[in-house]
Amino acid sequence: MSNKHLFLIPGFIRTPLQNGVGRYVGQLQRVVLKFCKNNGSSRGMREFIESGLVNFANENPGVVVYLKPRRHRTAVIKAEYLNGDSQWINCRNFTQEEVLKWLILLKSQSKNATGTRIKKLWHTDHPSIQGPWTPYTFRDPELNLVEFPNDILSKPAIMERSSQDELIELFNNKKIEELESKRAE
Repeated sequence: MSNKHLFLIPGFIRTPLQNGVGRYVGQLQRVVLKFCKNNGSSRGMREFIESGLVNFANENPGVVVYLKPRRHRTAVIKAEYLNGDSQWINCRNFTQEEVLKWLILLKSQSKNATGTRIKKLWHTDHPSIQGPWTPYTFRDPELNLVEFPNDILSKPAIMERSSQDELIELFNNKKIEELESKRAE
């Protein structure tokens, strides 16, 4: 079993508050496309810069796009979000379609969630100060002092009378009334 999850940053699932109530604010602040002008592994990034970058920039005016040529290095996309997080994606031997798909994915995210270890599946900003509910929360404290086995506690808590029990009781009452009427005569 691997222990890689121990090195991830622990956190909760969070979204920017009220984003989309009035208008949606994209959380991607800037993108830096780092590439080599000569290296073959940066070919897809160079093709994207030549053909699709202007369209991407026009469609997303809220995202600032920087180009940073570097010698003898592989292509990298660096994304920076409004909350201060940054994310790096290695684009070695990517096609221009793959570069565009990664940029669209980065644009739709609100932070770098790939490096987060989720603490709990549920989270509240105002936790209960009384503690969590358990089946023993509202039980009678006298049950702590009872010695078991106990005849009273062994019976069902709610015992409803069945129709058969009611018929037997009516029959016995009628029998008693008949006996009393015979004695009275």
